[in-house]
Amino acid sequence: MARHETARRDAMGFGLAALNRLAGSPLLDRAGLRKPVERIVATATRGGFKAAGAAQRAFTAPTRLGKPARLAPAPEAGLFDLTPDDEQQMIVETVTEFAAEQLRTAAAEADTTLAPPGDLLTRAAELGLTVVGIPEEVGGVGTERSAVTNVLVAEALAHGDLGLAVAVLAPSAVSSVLVRHGDAHQQATYLPAFTGDDVPAAALALQERTPLFDVFSPKTTARRTPGGYRLDGVKNLVPRVAQAELFIVSATLEGPQGGPALFVVESGTDGVSVEPEPAMGLRGAATGRLVLDGVSLPASALIGGGKREVFTDVVRSSRLAWAALACGTAKAVLDYVVPYVNEREAFGEPVSHRQGVAFQVADIGIELEGLRLVTLRAAARMEQGRSHAREVALARTLAAEKGMWIGNAGVQLLGGHGFIKEHPVERWYRDLRAVGVMEGVVTA
Repeated sequence: MARHETARRDAMGFGLAALNRLAGSPLLDRAGLRKPVERIVATATRGGFKAAGAAQRAFTAPTRLGKPARLAPAPEAGLFDLTPDDEQQMIVETVTEFAAEQLRTAAAEADTTLAPPGDLLTRAAELGLTVVGIPEEVGGVGTERSAVTNVLVAEALAHGDLGLAVAVLAPSAVSSVLVRHGDAHQQATYLPAFTGDDVPAAALALQERTPLFDVFSPKTTARRTPGGYRLDGVKNLVPRVAQAELFIVSATLEGPQGGPALFVVESGTDGVSVEPEPAMGLRGAATGRLVLDGVSLPASALIGGGKREVFTDVVRSSRLAWAALACGTAKAVLDYVVPYVNEREAFGEPVSHRQGVAFQVADIGIELEGLRLVTLRAAARMEQGRSHAREVALARTLAAEKGMWIGNAGVQLLGGHGFIKEHPVERWYRDLRAVGVMEGVVTA
């Protein structure tokens, strides 16, 4: 277990950590205890535990900022062009290689063990995925906002595995919100931690387990107190919740000028606890519940003054990122089924010679190109500071509907093979279903 987590684990947390370390020991194979220990670990994970939030580093402001550091909008282009520039192409190629070598190969095990590889975040940090979105004033290398680049990166990662892509991108979601809407104190306190080699696990927590959940009406409440705010509520499907050191949490701010608002919450704060919450998809992201029980926060924890337009911007960015993730995983489905139907034979010829099969593969390609087009258009308008509400809404709708349809079509095209874990399409189908229900976690 990481050194930052050990201080605040309760007895169950220590026990589960010890079991996981034991499960990874080669001594189990020699002693013939591998299967019994794996069953114990699986039972503990499914049965659940409740632990205090991970003890985190001391977030302090090494320097003072006179004003918040912001990324400039990208220059407006007169022509809408989907062709990545040289820098974007280099980034996409690097991330694609990383996704193929690191995410795709670890995806099946992560789906089974409900956890990403322990050093995944470190390896992702070496690519600089976080630092490029942080302004130079606070230790980053970013100069202008590039939602298009962010979309291309999310797409490339999701082509490797959507669940692990979420785990990788979760810290960037937190740093992006702080860059766009954090004040000088919040940026100076938290952003430097995201620019080094030891990037903290962090997560944006908007989702709640509520029927017909409306992201703009969270049930989590924020009550004003003499010293700041008191938060109460439960967030669900938060990625890497047990390891996260920092959260940005949505809550309904009570009072005459209340409404949905965002707060910075350090995981070691009193009243913060976490619980596992294995889901149908995104299992590699190690999702769980974040429980806020009378959490006292200072006035400085409120992001963007609680303005609704700030909250709306974060939600739109998140929806766009999910559309990009859907593009990447849908492309993985297409890339997998094309050679499969060409090589699989029935009645003496490839099944792709059957019109019903060929037309369905073609439909996957058509729907994928339409989804990519509207997603990139929304990203281009977003990074240029132009209105993009309509485009994001279209991308979100297409991602939820067509992404799930593509996953289902992939399973159907593989026939019986689509229903077994030997082939990854069943996992991609389960992950694509998450696009229709998730709101937070990632941003573009």
